[in-house]
Amino acid sequence: MVEAFAVASGKGGTGKTTSTLALGMALAERYDVTVIDADTGMANLLFHTGLDDADVTLHDLLLAERDVPVSAAVYDRFGMSVVPCGTSLTAFESADPGLLRDVVAELAADTDVLLLDSPAALGSKSAVLPIVLADRIVVVLQPTVPSLSDGLKVQEYARSYGTETAGVLFNRARPDEDVDAVADQAARYFGGTTLASVPESDAVRAARRAGEPLLAHAPGDPAADAFHEAAAALDVRAGDAAGVADRFRSAVVPDRP
Repeated sequence: MVEAFAVASGKGGTGKTTSTLALGMALAERYDVTVIDADTGMANLLFHTGLDDADVTLHDLLLAERDVPVSAAVYDRFGMSVVPCGTSLTAFESADPGLLRDVVAELAADTDVLLLDSPAALGSKSAVLPIVLADRIVVVLQPTVPSLSDGLKVQEYARSYGTETAGVLFNRARPDEDVDAVADQAARYFGGTTLASVPESDAVRAARRAGEPLLAHAPGDPAADAFHEAAAALDVRAGDAAGVADRFRSAVVPDRP
């Protein structure tokens, strides 16, 4: 079985990478999980997983004349398989985002769940391709109306390519925010369900400084509990690995943002 989720948001600052890794660790208690940093232009997942000195990254797999196997960029971290992306501007400019299709297809053969940490904006081919490749998206929002509006744009784009919404995850919720009111609005406009509301937490920042995912650094924190709740609410659908891999390889690379 395999299903690919793009973890997406309308803008930066919602805690998308933190959410991707937290969901990945929670899901890894039941499934084989592979997390890919598909934000090839503004990657930072490697800093959250202690892989800032990784020798081979996704950038190396997106070269037309690639000389390393996909497995060289896969690292066993925190109970998951993690494919980090580099931060070099030169490497980003040399990478062909269209090759992500083949990389994802190969990784799909040996996992149950693929989580694509997606770029926050929709301004380029490299930014939108993870959403196009995914079976469904998890939309990460802060519990505000502007964030809701940004997320709806992502959902609209995803649906134009046949990618549905698995659910909405409210992140960095503060005590003074009326999460329920925003969640009610989200329920009217988004597909899927509200997976959880994750409270703002100092532990998230401490985990990032330590180069660890939240669930490894502070497993008993209320934010960690909320991510476990979100993972439990995410219904993973079985799919034929060979058929899914073929779909990835034949996915249309968008010419428009």
